[in-house]
Amino acid sequence: MGFIDWLRDLFLGPEFRPKDRSQPPPQRPGAVPDPVFPPRNVAIPGQNPLAQRPAPAPRTPPPPPRKLNLTAAAFAPISDAEAKKQGEAARSAFNPWWGRRDLIPPPDDPRTLVIDRSMVAHGFITPQELTGIHDVGRQMEELRPDLNQVEAQANQAVLAAQADREELKKRKKAEAAEKKRRHAEDVLRRRSTDIVFLGRGVSKGLSDRRANVEKLQAAGLPVLATPADVARALGLTVPRLRWLAFHTEASPVTHYVRFEIPKKSGGMRALAAPHRDMARCQQWILANILGKVAPHAVAHGFVKGRSTLTNAAPHCRRDVVVNADLRDFFPTITFPRVLGIFAQLGYSPAAATVLALLATESPRRPVEVDGTTYHVACGPRALPQGACTSPALSNLAARGLDRRLAAIATKLGWIYSRYADDLTFSTSGEAKTGYLLARLRHIARDEGFTVNEDKTRVQRRSDAQSVTGIVVNEFPSTPRKERRRLRAAMHKAKTSGLAPKDLARARGMAAYVAMVNPAQGAKFAALR
Repeated sequence: MGFIDWLRDLFLGPEFRPKDRSQPPPQRPGAVPDPVFPPRNVAIPGQNPLAQRPAPAPRTPPPPPRKLNLTAAAFAPISDAEAKKQGEAARSAFNPWWGRRDLIPPPDDPRTLVIDRSMVAHGFITPQELTGIHDVGRQMEELRPDLNQVEAQANQAVLAAQADREELKKRKKAEAAEKKRRHAEDVLRRRSTDIVFLGRGVSKGLSDRRANVEKLQAAGLPVLATPADVARALGLTVPRLRWLAFHTEASPVTHYVRFEIPKKSGGMRALAAPHRDMARCQQWILANILGKVAPHAVAHGFVKGRSTLTNAAPHCRRDVVVNADLRDFFPTITFPRVLGIFAQLGYSPAAATVLALLATESPRRPVEVDGTTYHVACGPRALPQGACTSPALSNLAARGLDRRLAAIATKLGWIYSRYADDLTFSTSGEAKTGYLLARLRHIARDEGFTVNEDKTRVQRRSDAQSVTGIVVNEFPSTPRKERRRLRAAMHKAKTSGLAPKDLARARGMAAYVAMVNPAQGAKFAALR
């Protein structure tokens, strides 16, 4: 029997002892034993008896507590007068037990004895109950040193646990600080050697470094798989490349100089000229990647060896010439389409993302906040008009359009060519112009472009037929209006002279006339 069992027997009696669970519960007469919960330490048929749990060893009960051998006569009732007299005498003596709530005073204390006998006299308690109470008090005093020792040990255990927790806390803090330091070093090292984020909405493919090496090598293109490869090829550090390619919705700096020029048809055209480092990156991309990929054969704009003359010449002496225009040609070719062009060439998604970010930019508007001017994006990233990479990328983005339009033109007996966003069809004989224009709208929409209906023209032999500014009724020729203006400038140069700016413009126009039609250009040889 343990200490807790002893206290239970002392205050509550043996009848409140817990039942022995090692023995089966008593069965009512006629009741059937429960087969699901057999009693412990009873062998079950078909079960290994060695696997059964052994019965706990019986505990040795502690020695019975020592009693005071008090009798009920010691607590005989006392009158109030006698109690008052003895109480006044006991009050003057030193009493170490008075006022304490953690013990039961001994019966040999005069003041306690007076109180006990007075309570018996008034019937609040019996002498037998007082005998039991003071026996409990004596036993508590005997156990107090053990309790104090246990309390001291418990306090030491608590202090030790607190010290362990503090030590664990310090160790975890040190480990967290070391982990944070290593993480900062890793981030700094990764930022100096790799790029994993370039802005919201454009960084999805930066973790994929798988390039089609065979396809790139077969096309004679530089093999680039990681952002570090791109930085090395461009002659930049990785942080500098990150700064050039990073996409932000609002930034106090911009990599382009923006300005507007008037359009020939009216309105203003927004241009964006890249700064030096951005321009150098775009020139490398053009020379080493885009310049090595041939556009479709019908594309004449921005292609080496081709010009407006090569675009117009196939349409000379045709019965019907149809001119069409694509609306917002460069802004329509957005970042995802440029990303797909580089990925189709064989570049990894990571390298294609970096190259596409270098070749695209969002239209921006300056906004001043708290004295600081921010360039805020007001549209999706697309080909900027002013970057050297935009024309080549536009030809590659329109390869599907060129292929489909060339096929439908051939099927209908037409000739098709394209110079930038100007589409030209011509035919001789029967012309299915309405069907052709309908197919043009459908195919352009499927390829992500929109036909500008306001600039669609159908020209017949009875009118002046022009293609990209060149008259093609019989042979390539510049418009008569331009030649008359050039003739007037030449006359003025001979008589009164021209300003340097006007003279340079006249010489350029004379050279252009000579390129289109050498016979006509010979008349203005004096200006060249």
